[in-house]
Amino acid sequence: MTGTTAGPLRLGVLGCADIARRRMLPSLAHQPLVRLVAVASRDGGKAERYAAEFGCAAVTGYDALLARDDIDAVYLPLPSALHVGWSVRALEAGKHVLCEKPFAPDAAQARTAVRVARKRGLLLMESFMFLHHGQHAAVRRLVADGAIGELRSFTAEFGVPRLASGDLWDVGAYPVRAARLFLGDELTVLGAQSGDTHGAALLCSPGGVTAQLAYGRGHAYRNHYALWGSEGRISLHRAYSTPDDYVPVVRLERGGAHEPLTLPADRQFTNVAGEFARAVIERADFEPYAASILRQAELVEAIGASASRPLDQTHDVGRTR
Repeated sequence: MTGTTAGPLRLGVLGCADIARRRMLPSLAHQPLVRLVAVASRDGGKAERYAAEFGCAAVTGYDALLARDDIDAVYLPLPSALHVGWSVRALEAGKHVLCEKPFAPDAAQARTAVRVARKRGLLLMESFMFLHHGQHAAVRRLVADGAIGELRSFTAEFGVPRLASGDLWDVGAYPVRAARLFLGDELTVLGAQSGDTHGAALLCSPGGVTAQLAYGRGHAYRNHYALWGSEGRISLHRAYSTPDDYVPVVRLERGGAHEPLTLPADRQFTNVAGEFARAVIERADFEPYAASILRQAELVEAIGASASRPLDQTHDVGRTR
């Protein structure tokens, strides 16, 4: 492992993606566990502009950044097709990796990268930043406390305008990961359907709780999930893409009454960087992060396989493991 992990994690950024400039790099200023050291681009001028804005070194070329001995870890916001390849190269260079989602397009590629991370004893983490917003912990507490009785179903939608960046599974990954958050990892794919700009899937937990997921581009904006129980319903808007100053409101319906619960604003990008850094600094168990990457890739692959089958055959799709 390169460098020390006794103090703030020394971070380099592979690529000058828009999400890095708009969200992650400004968020690092609020995270004392991370120190931004350098940002790399294949375009030296672009790297210089980012570096000047965020007070770090500029590096021309990704390999040049990976060769630096003053960097412990990298944040990788490159286009999704480059995620696995450059994550593996970073791991082989001795760097921990925080990679934007979706990490891998299939389970085989995810397994390849995880194998390298395990062999090197390094942290490989998929950056589902929304998981680190406090609103989801609040919803989970309500469910655990029986606020809606016995959970019966989960629904999630994420739709963005046609001009939004990212491929379709970059959008669809959010509802899938949200379903795992509330229903666990042992989900069965009952059926799925997809088109050029949209998709939907029906999943089921071992306990019989269903998850209905929908996603797409070229849609009216939708950013939502809901949990329906035997005694009530919880719904949350702005579930995935949440500005730092946004004040969340959880809507709790039970007994014919509607109860809005206002929660504090939170910095999900700052928080995900903090968890990543804390895991490295405290030498935590990296295996749960690797296992989560594998499970996400397996589930997405199973949904894709179901969507490619004729509708009269989708009932044969079972667990992916």
